[in-house]
Amino acid sequence: MQLLSVNVGKPRPNPWKGLSTTGIDKRPVDGPVTVTAPGPKGTGAVGLDGDRAYDVKHHGGPDQAVYAYAREDLDGWETELRTPLKNGVFGENLTTIGLDVNAALIGERWHIGPDVVLEVSCPRIPCATFQGWLERDGWIKRFTEAALPGAYLRVISPGALRAGDPVEIAHRPDHDVTIALAFRALTREAALLPRLLAADALPEEITALVRKRAVTPAADAPSP
Repeated sequence: MQLLSVNVGKPRPNPWKGLSTTGIDKRPVDGPVTVTAPGPKGTGAVGLDGDRAYDVKHHGGPDQAVYAYAREDLDGWETELRTPLKNGVFGENLTTIGLDVNAALIGERWHIGPDVVLEVSCPRIPCATFQGWLERDGWIKRFTEAALPGAYLRVISPGALRAGDPVEIAHRPDHDVTIALAFRALTREAALLPRLLAADALPEEITALVRKRAVTPAADAPSP
């Protein structure tokens, strides 16, 4: 398991979301890239040096500091879409190889290179920018049906990353809530929502949404 590439966004116009700029155009960089952890109480810039989110209402922040997508899944999309897909084209900061990103557990921690530790926080939910960027009719529907969203990660330990760095799974929590399961629950399969409550590393806003929308079996059960 390793990083195939480390990708940083090149700012470009965003006509698809009513914003002036987007950072979805991620491109591989040579050499090490510094990864910054949040400051006290979650303050300060986080993520890869030179990269940023422009739609800060829906992207970025400590829980979405880094986005990872597997090269194997990009290869699958290449076949389906019949077009070459370069590393970073899905807006991912980290293109991995040998790592099943969508099977990662919420709260799982990855030790990458000598210093960096990242924690899996939540799946990527596709937006209008992603639809326009890929220029495919019905793209969000196809992406959602495939349930291969890739993973957002928070920074636990800062440091530097570079292409070729090994990825080691340093911790796996004691539950079965994967990125793919969380994505399915949050998009097309609401019946799965109660299962997400086992993952205490989910971002607070997602947990609050789940508690609001989910009806647990215990709540439905008749009184004895």
